[in-house]
Amino acid sequence: MNRRLFIRRLSLLMALGFIEPNFLKAGKSKARGFRFGLLTDTHYADREAVGNRCYRASLQRMEDFVQSMNQEEVNFVMHLGDFKDEAPEPTVASTLNYLRTLEAAYGKFHGPRYHAVGNHDVDSISKAQFLAAVENTGIPKYKSYYSFDSGGWHFIVLDGNYDREGKDHHKGDFDWQDVNLPAPEFVWLMNDLKENHLPTIIFSHHLLHEVQHQYQYHLNNAAEVRHLLEKFGNVKAVFQGHLHQNVYQQINGIHYLTLPGMVDECGKEKTSYALVELTDDKIVIEGVGHQQARVLDIGI
Repeated sequence: MNRRLFIRRLSLLMALGFIEPNFLKAGKSKARGFRFGLLTDTHYADREAVGNRCYRASLQRMEDFVQSMNQEEVNFVMHLGDFKDEAPEPTVASTLNYLRTLEAAYGKFHGPRYHAVGNHDVDSISKAQFLAAVENTGIPKYKSYYSFDSGGWHFIVLDGNYDREGKDHHKGDFDWQDVNLPAPEFVWLMNDLKENHLPTIIFSHHLLHEVQHQYQYHLNNAAEVRHLLEKFGNVKAVFQGHLHQNVYQQINGIHYLTLPGMVDECGKEKTSYALVELTDDKIVIEGVGHQQARVLDIGI
């Protein structure tokens, strides 16, 4: 086990009362629930840092994440979007090279892996090109929004990369703040929720709730999407990227958790990702690097 993750886990579980202070002597531990690895906004590109975004560092950080998740034997890994970035003078060839390089590192995880599409994933390539170069295990290549079941849970991955008219964001020819769940995806989501009776987790690059910021990071129709999620009563939490900040809100019984970006800040020890454990009554988030640890009550 990664030593840093072990220390964080031990401190978190002792604080929560999940293990006794004499854990190391007695060898007592709480049985594990269903677990997955979660990260976002790697923005990998072979280019110099700009501001606090250290593009090249994301490759090593991804390798460290995958190694840790393999050691932890989590059930799957999920990336919340902005997987790769582009060169200062981008070409399709260079962008696809960055994408394939990072996907090769992500692909060393010994289990299912998944992606949500972020706005930077379609900056100088099409959504179809992005999807063709990555693996969403068991999902047809052409699907940018989809769902799957695992460990007695239902997981839904959304794609907000559409403008107000429902047009696909394509090769950088779009306003990154004009993001929406178009009508076909909204109807698909409604039917998916209606047909599902398992406790459910939502993954989205774009935020499904509003935050105070000079730019817009939420879907234009975020309120309508939230209302839909609330209607069926089985959605327990929404995990989001895009904002590059730790942000948490609980709205009408659903937890909304935004993760910081892995690309942010230079330095060997800098990174950000989460190990998420689902139990019958809690979602336990173990944070590494900038990611904050949290325990969310769900009461299934």
